[in-house]
Amino acid sequence: MARFCDYCEKGPTTGHLVSHSNIKTKTRWLPNLHRMKAVIDGTTRTIRACTRCIRSGKIIRPIKRTYKPTDTQSA
Repeated sequence: MARFCDYCEKGPTTGHLVSHSNIKTKTRWLPNLHRMKAVIDGTTRTIRACTRCIRSGKIIRPIKRTYKPTDTQSA
């Protein structure tokens, strides 16, 4: 699974964890991604977006449907 934000392409970063005795261990930090629905080119799609993009308002969410469809098949 690719761990990249579909909007800003933020991905994993690498570095070292440094102990008190200065021993360095390689580590990998992953971005905080969330699956959510977003409007892209006029269509609603499920994307993986980082929390920075969600919080800053770069992602446009679809409007929520607040009505219940009526049953037209009733006789």
